[in-house]
Amino acid sequence: MVTSVVSPRKWVKETVIESILGYERCSFSSSSSSAFSSLSPSRGFGLDDDQGGGLELLQMGAERTKNVLILMSDTGGGHRASAEAIKDAFRLEFGDQYRVFVKDLWKEHTGWPLNDMERSYKFMLKHLRLWKVVFHGSSPRLVHCLYLAAFAAYYAKEVEEGLMKYKPDIIISVHPLMQHIPLWVLKWQGLHKKVAFVTVITDLNTCHPTWFHTGVTRCYCPSEEVSNRALLDGLNPSQIRIFGLPVRPSFCHAVFSKDELRVELSMDRQLPAVLLMGGGEGMGPVEETARALEEALYDELLGKPIGQIVIICGRNQVLASKLKSINWEVPVKVRGFEKQMEKWMAACDCIITKAGPGTIAEALIRGLPIILNDFIPGQEVGNVPYVVENGAGVFSKCPKQTASLVARWFGSDAHELRKMSQNALKLAQPEAVFNIVRDIDELMHKHGVLSRIKYSLVPSSFACLA
Repeated sequence: MVTSVVSPRKWVKETVIESILGYERCSFSSSSSSAFSSLSPSRGFGLDDDQGGGLELLQMGAERTKNVLILMSDTGGGHRASAEAIKDAFRLEFGDQYRVFVKDLWKEHTGWPLNDMERSYKFMLKHLRLWKVVFHGSSPRLVHCLYLAAFAAYYAKEVEEGLMKYKPDIIISVHPLMQHIPLWVLKWQGLHKKVAFVTVITDLNTCHPTWFHTGVTRCYCPSEEVSNRALLDGLNPSQIRIFGLPVRPSFCHAVFSKDELRVELSMDRQLPAVLLMGGGEGMGPVEETARALEEALYDELLGKPIGQIVIICGRNQVLASKLKSINWEVPVKVRGFEKQMEKWMAACDCIITKAGPGTIAEALIRGLPIILNDFIPGQEVGNVPYVVENGAGVFSKCPKQTASLVARWFGSDAHELRKMSQNALKLAQPEAVFNIVRDIDELMHKHGVLSRIKYSLVPSSFACLA
């Protein structure tokens, strides 16, 4: 029997038009007159079969471990951190009921420029004006729908093969560029109503519009502000859940004794401590702030320090080596890339950092007052008022002013430090990652059709694109 299939490129054109006019709500409705109505909904992801066919793999469902595919990209450390947090939460909450894969679909299965996003992003962060232009220039729906559709047309077969490799029961996106193209591929395969697709937004306030796609089953928002943006972009209230930003379970459930931690980490047990961070890449005025803190936290009259400093340099080995070579007048611990941030945060009394959403969420859980000293234009702009207006911290770009504030917190303004710590704990959402995976599990059980998905060994739908 010959199946009539409409050209994928023609479908991409129609999808772009639908996206621009109705942001794809009509394209995912049951009454859609899409070009894919002629495809069998049980075809599944394509895989070349020398026998010609129809062999079926093991059916998905409750009888076996379910596959979860988390799509991310290392454009900034927050996306991978959230993905790993979700993976750990699935393991802790459900044991071996779920098999979780964390993958960069673009890097592993496509070509330029998608597979080069990490390097391109780092380059643009060194030229922030360029990043600002890219962020805001790609925000209009017409613009990002057009360029994403172009990538979909060019790399459709590769994306299909990448998704098929893991045969997911559910797909979780933790990156703004991991919605449109995978959803279009699922629709081509007739699986958009059978494979649950959810988005976990990892920006606290200011979000790029590509985060929001009306075709998702769920959109997990970290705050009311993001939820409101999702509604404005066409999502239904039934699609939205507000649970908070997912952070590592070790932050959520760990209970530490500050005194014991300081002994373990070779810190001074008595002096209050400030944690100075520059993100995973050691960005921002870390050295200048460290030197200003040294001056502010050394009491000339008493001839001794009134505080201590912990500096996390991330992957910036040059910065770490330079800071370690300095003969400090106050106790200083210089660290590189840390995998046990929950311990360092629990051992400190406040934190100085750029406005990265993951670090902010972790600091709130630990009840650390936050001094934000920098932000990335675009996605991090809104994180500043999120912290400041909720009384959990302040914003200061001047290293000397920042150091002076810390000195006051460690002295005459200790009551302000305690108040901000309380506000941080009120704003924290330590159960976010567990609430997300529990809701996903409930979603899986409600959608009984998921247990009947079949991945057939049939020729790829996108073979004509090769």
